[in-house]
Amino acid sequence: MIYPKRLKRGDTIGLIAPAGPVDVDRLNQAVAFYETLGLCVKLGQNIDRVYGYLAGRDTERLGDLHAMVADPTVKAIMFARGGYGTGRLVSDIDEGLIRTHPKIFWGYSDITYLHIAIQKRTELITFHGPMAVSDVAKATFDPLSARLFSQLFAPSTLIYGEQIAPLHVYAHGEAKGRLAGGNLSLIISTLGTPDEIDTDGKLLLLEDIGEEPYKIDGMLNQLQRSGKLAGAAGIVLGHFTRAQPHVKPSLLLKEVFNDYFAHLNIPVIGGFEIGHSLPNLAVPLGARAYLSTDSKRLVVEPGVT
Repeated sequence: MIYPKRLKRGDTIGLIAPAGPVDVDRLNQAVAFYETLGLCVKLGQNIDRVYGYLAGRDTERLGDLHAMVADPTVKAIMFARGGYGTGRLVSDIDEGLIRTHPKIFWGYSDITYLHIAIQKRTELITFHGPMAVSDVAKATFDPLSARLFSQLFAPSTLIYGEQIAPLHVYAHGEAKGRLAGGNLSLIISTLGTPDEIDTDGKLLLLEDIGEEPYKIDGMLNQLQRSGKLAGAAGIVLGHFTRAQPHVKPSLLLKEVFNDYFAHLNIPVIGGFEIGHSLPNLAVPLGARAYLSTDSKRLVVEPGVT
């Protein structure tokens, strides 16, 4: 794997919107937060564009991405929000440019497609963490989520356990592997494409928002039938926000998880506050990690050098 270089105070980060359109006022509030970290912020040229449910046309959003990668003054690329649209860009991403100028990529949700594509093509470690408009600018953005940006400034091992939230074991064991995955819906959208997620020997992270149990059931069924669950070394279940059933009668989400995970001969733990949650715990995707049901801990090695 390629480890991006750590940040230092005074560095410039690029802020772009490869998916949905942004609220400019909230964007400015987020800029102020990054400045408190000692960072300078450079906005993408097209970050305020609106093209329906997209933050500008594909060529504009992709242009901002490539411009930030190529800019030697930009040390990290932060994403403004998710929504939809990142998958429309991946076919035309210049992976050679990213490989030549490896730097920090930080985001989640719809950015999952970008994480998977970049890692498959370049082996660059990227970061699953809270974004400018959808998280940082909110009044509810919590101190723990803010503190976890510190992992970009100094290599540090992350240890997540029940000191943050109760965890539930669906299948027992322990495993080591590189952390992969992110948003379940986006992972499913990579299947059958050149950027299909590779779960073999990985600790697979899954999270989502706004999906009812029967929809999550369908997506897990697809992962199972495509061999992605059996090939994983372990499974880390993040936060599944707004997953209450509207179609009744319904299985509970824990029952769905039990149906798909209880029979696996790999460790599976649910309840990590990773994803659309408060706090939103950031993790480096592609970094080496360890999952144990005995200690109920996820340990992730540093993602920067």
